[in-house]
Amino acid sequence: KQQNWAGPLPRPFLLAHYPPDRRMRTFGEFSVFDWSGQNVERPKGIALASCRPNTAPQLHRPASSHWSRADVLHWLLTQADRQSDMLIGFDLSMGFPFADTGAFFPGWDESPHSAPALWELVDQLCALDPYLSASSFVAHPELARYFRHQGQLGDRYGAEKSGRLRIVERESRMQISARPYSCLNLVGAAQVGKSSLTGMRLLHRLRGIIPVWPFDPMPASGPVIVEIYTSIAANAAQLAKGRSKIRDQSALNTALANLNCPAPAPINRYDDHSTDALLTAAWLAKAATNPQFWQPKLMSHKIAQTEGWTFGIS
Repeated sequence: KQQNWAGPLPRPFLLAHYPPDRRMRTFGEFSVFDWSGQNVERPKGIALASCRPNTAPQLHRPASSHWSRADVLHWLLTQADRQSDMLIGFDLSMGFPFADTGAFFPGWDESPHSAPALWELVDQLCALDPYLSASSFVAHPELARYFRHQGQLGDRYGAEKSGRLRIVERESRMQISARPYSCLNLVGAAQVGKSSLTGMRLLHRLRGIIPVWPFDPMPASGPVIVEIYTSIAANAAQLAKGRSKIRDQSALNTALANLNCPAPAPINRYDDHSTDALLTAAWLAKAATNPQFWQPKLMSHKIAQTEGWTFGIS
């Protein structure tokens, strides 16, 4: 499943080689992807920024006009091959709600029992979807019942109007006063369902190559992937509630200054995706040193293996 990788494959990490814990470690570089579930080859919503401790974040430009998900996969495999000392954040949900009903898809006999098994299922059912998109998953006659679609509400979407939520999403509402959408919602500009599904296809293709926290033990070296939520960085940067999007240089520099981070070089266009990536990379470089973020109070082993957790919610 490495058909998008043209170079030598990196050596896979072996879970048996690492102690069965998820303790923090230090990293030398921090990268963040603002992500997209758009069903096109080069979604405009993908942006990548990196930051080193106590330095200004930098935006990475793709070789083409916009990043493709295949480009991102190639970039990640390159980091694995180099054993880059890097923590990599993705703005998407890496698991679906599980704790509320004891299943991702309650009432369906083929519901997976872990997040990695869910990633595999998404990739299998969407094998013919181009661009690592995931339209086939939510078109599945049984699975469609669990999602909110445009003009259609699945009969198993959930009793709450907002849809089912993960434990970490409920906790984020209390800790940072955010209003995260259910990742089973596929409607609206703020929905994360499509992004999450395309991200799961990517994560499955990285299985055994780059560990993902909190599903995998922490390796002694090399890159690690975590789930992030850009609103957490916006909250830490003291952006006003409801005004978390930055669209000019002055606002970005002010937000970074609130994180005690130097201003970056000017960029061509101050769109939401680029500024989200820059601000969150700077935040991640500081947040990664906080032990509480690596050992959340409510994250049991079962939650860590099914729903996962958003880094930055303690």
